Amino acid sequence: YAIGDIIKGGLELTPVAIMAGKFLARRLFGNGSELMNYRTVPTTVFTPIEYGCVGYAEEDAVEACGEVEVYHSIFKPLEWTIPHLNGNCFTKLIVRKADNKVVGFHILAPNAGE
Repeated sequence: YAIGDIIKGGLELTPVAIMAGKFLARRLFGNGSELMNYRTVPTTVFTPIEYGCVGYAEEDAVEACGEVEVYHSIFKPLEWTIPHLNGNCFTKLIVRKADNKVVGFHILAPNAGE
């Protein structure tokens, strides 16, 4: 048996491992039944312009949730306006159409990991 960030193919993040351990302890020694939901763990890629995401990718959302609406936004962050830097940033919001629940969010911008 394994738990936390040593699971093959799992997320190697200490906070995720701690949360998975808490859920396991609640199931073993309490009356808990909740399992760790790895889909709701935010993830980021630290590159010169950061990428962050949480939830489903668009294709996975369609498969898991059925019909979805996708919203795109292109913007210039405030920190780029004062030094007159060129370029734009991007966000994508994926919403389950049946109940308007956000099931995915993706951002490409400075400090997206925050």
